[in-house]
Amino acid sequence: MSVVAAYVYRDGCRVAGVTLEAARPQIGGSEFVWIGLHDPTPEELELLQQNFGLHPLAVEDALSADHAPKVDVYGEQIFVVARTAYLEGDHLIYGGTSAFVGKGHIITVRHGSARAHTSLRTQLEAAPSLLRQGSDYVLHAILDFIVDGYLPIMETIEDAVLNMEQTMLDSFLGRDQITRIFRLRRELILFQRVLGPMSEVCAKLVHIDVPCIDRETQPYFSDVLDHVRRVESLVSSLRDVLISVFDASQLFENERQGKITKQLAAWAAILAIPTAIAGIYGMNFEYMPELHIRYGYFIILGCMAAICAGLYVRFKKINWL
Repeated sequence: MSVVAAYVYRDGCRVAGVTLEAARPQIGGSEFVWIGLHDPTPEELELLQQNFGLHPLAVEDALSADHAPKVDVYGEQIFVVARTAYLEGDHLIYGGTSAFVGKGHIITVRHGSARAHTSLRTQLEAAPSLLRQGSDYVLHAILDFIVDGYLPIMETIEDAVLNMEQTMLDSFLGRDQITRIFRLRRELILFQRVLGPMSEVCAKLVHIDVPCIDRETQPYFSDVLDHVRRVESLVSSLRDVLISVFDASQLFENERQGKITKQLAAWAAILAIPTAIAGIYGMNFEYMPELHIRYGYFIILGCMAAICAGLYVRFKKINWL
């Protein structure tokens, strides 16, 4: 059975449990029913469709976790889709949470989400004054719960980026670390494609009059919208930092290669002097004045050493060696 919880609430307090067969909208007063499902079967959703008058298109969308965040209005009911996410290694794994909201009921359907709503339900039941506001407040709490789950992901990625930044400053990034930079950048780009629609969902619930959302509850959705925008800002900042880390690493690597090139050029210039002089004496000329000088061999060696020493001092002075 995919039913995680199904209860009737009155004045913010749980009063009774219900089954899918017996569940009906609670019309009038402060009563509503909250049904939570995890990976339901088509038969279970079809049963709820009959009991709560759910729209067939919304039911079809609720069977899949691949839909982008959205808000659909069907008569006096709304259908909201949100995307959940959690970090596994360096990869973001996405799930989906759908909510059918109407007068006197809210039905949530989770797919692939690693965070159950059990703790959220317990937290809300501990505050009857808030839960008394009805199913629209529960919808706000669910969206806020999902968005709050984004922040630990960003903090984990941020720590990884800062570690790579420190590694880049202390030494040089290896191929694996550069590959990781682009892998994290790709995950952040894909995550931005989720955050954009999520921001639009919250904005609609704040600024547009939709069924089942009271004006008194709309400010709560504004708070969720602020959280989404904060996460969007963090994602953009992390993308910029990742690119700057890569660029700085390339600059340091170019500087290192340039230094090596200078050293090679300096040593090549130093070695060129004895090579040139030795090359002249290797031509086997018959008449060369130095050949008949008693100490000519030592004089030439001394000249080689003096010139090489002078070049070494000069290159050392200009930081080529």
